[in-house]
This record gives sequence, C-alpha cells and structure tokens, in this order.
Amino acid sequence: MESDHGMKGALEFLGKSIARWTEQGELHTTAIPGLSLFRRDQPTEPIGIMYEPSICVVAQGAKRVILGEDTFVYDERHYLITSVHLPTVVQIMEASREKPYLGLRLRLDMREISQMMVDSNLPAPRPQQSSRGMATGEVTPPLLNAFQRLVELLADEKDIPILAPTIGREIVYRLLVGDQGARLRQIASAGSQSQRIGRAIEWLKGNFTQSLSVDDLAAKSGMSPSTFHHHFRSMTALSPLQYQKQLRLQEARRLMLTDHLDAATAAFQVGYESPSQFSREYSRLFGAPPLRDIAGLRQMAAV
Repeated sequence: MESDHGMKGALEFLGKSIARWTEQGELHTTAIPGLSLFRRDQPTEPIGIMYEPSICVVAQGAKRVILGEDTFVYDERHYLITSVHLPTVVQIMEASREKPYLGLRLRLDMREISQMMVDSNLPAPRPQQSSRGMATGEVTPPLLNAFQRLVELLADEKDIPILAPTIGREIVYRLLVGDQGARLRQIASAGSQSQRIGRAIEWLKGNFTQSLSVDDLAAKSGMSPSTFHHHFRSMTALSPLQYQKQLRLQEARRLMLTDHLDAATAAFQVGYESPSQFSREYSRLFGAPPLRDIAGLRQMAAV
C-alpha cells in the first residue's frame, strides 16, 4: 500500500514537471539529448509514426500503439520499450483539458546498453528466438525517480552535460534488471540474431529508396533467406518488403507535409515508379489518398 502511495506521488510530481515544460505546445524537444516531452489535451485519431529505439513513460493518460497485428497499451503503470525502428499506428486514448495526456520519450543507444551489460557483469541472455522489438513493462518507483531527476535538470541547463549521462545510465540499468531486461540484452548482445536483424533494419532505413533484394540482405546478415525472413517478421511484425514500403510511405508523407512536394514527386523521390500504385498503397496505410490525408493533417495542425 505504501509503495502504491509512493507511485501515485511520484507520477503526480513527474506530471507537474512535464506540464511545466509543455505549456507552450504539445511537443517539447528538450536540451537533454534524446529526451522529448509530450502533452495532449484531447484524444487523437490513429496516426502512422516511426518509433525509434526508446523508452516511453506516461505520467497521465494512456496511449495505444499498433504494430502489425499486435496492440500495445501503455499508461501511468506501464512503460513502452522499443529496441529497433518500427513503423506503427499510434493513438492517444485518454486526454482532456482538465487531465491532459503527459508523457516523455528517451532515446536508447544500443551501444550504451551493450557497454552497461559489460560494466555491470549482467549475464548475456540465453540464445532464443527473436521476439518483438516492442513491449510494455511495469513502471517502478526507482525508474520514475530517475526520470524525475532527469526532467528536473532542464531548470538549470549547465548541469545537463555532467549529470544527464549519469542519470541516463541509471535508467538503462533499471531497464536491464527490470521485467523487459532479457529482451534488451538479447538485441544488444553482439552476434545475436536479434542484433543482426537490428543491423539489417538500420541498413533499410538508410537505403529504402533502392530496390530491395531480400536474399542479399539475408546474406549480409549471415542468415539463409527463410531464417532471415522469420526473424525479421518476429521482431517487426512485417516482412522486409512490407517494412520497406512503410518507410517509403512515411517519408513521402513527411515530404508532402513539410517540404510541400506534390504526390507524384514525393512518390518518385522515395522509390515508387508508379504514382497510381503509390496512391493505392498510401490510402491503405493512412486511410485516405495523399491529397486528402495531407489536407486533413494541415487542418488538424491549424486547429
């Protein structure tokens, strides 16, 4: 009961800190590398976004993330951890003007996690099948406490270069010894199949406009095509080709929205040869053809 009371107090404290830094807008990219703060005053429509390796914590409200056929819900009691870049559909489920959605995201560096495993003598995980690159875990008071201290550094930016890395290491340690630690250790272990799929995903992210040979990518990863395909789908809920398609469509959407490109130009720029195929696949992913979708997004931004 005591720890439950402590959790409630810690969540309120963290919520107030996030609210303070997000008064001017919904997203606040902070002076702490990799830390972003979020606020929403109402639930949102489902929207496609790319999750990067990170931990997301909610001080107030709840969010739903859809990855392939899987759905993850995280709230005040559950964090979301992502170990590779994953295309998802996201929706804030609980938020109001009186009780806004308040959350944060901290980017994770897999090299730092590997180093932490060495420094703290944490055992390498047992070899196992690759599992999803996304999961929810239980929030603990020590984890909340570390995040609170991290957010508090924003009040005096001269402390950030010295103290933020130390608190970041503490957060990584808490994750490694927590209920999703084995999953993180799996992907951070050099030579593990999860790590090799992680490297293939990095390659795809940098080269998604090129035509894709899954056989070549499998060979680069040191796996047979069928083994590669199986592990890739296990981690991302998508085949390599579906993953590439989502990367292309997400980037085309960004180009139309922020660079004001027309649909045909955006399609060619991300690797499509057929504008009609692009429009068809875009509508399937985002629920509306490019022109209507971008107009809707602009309208939402204006509101």
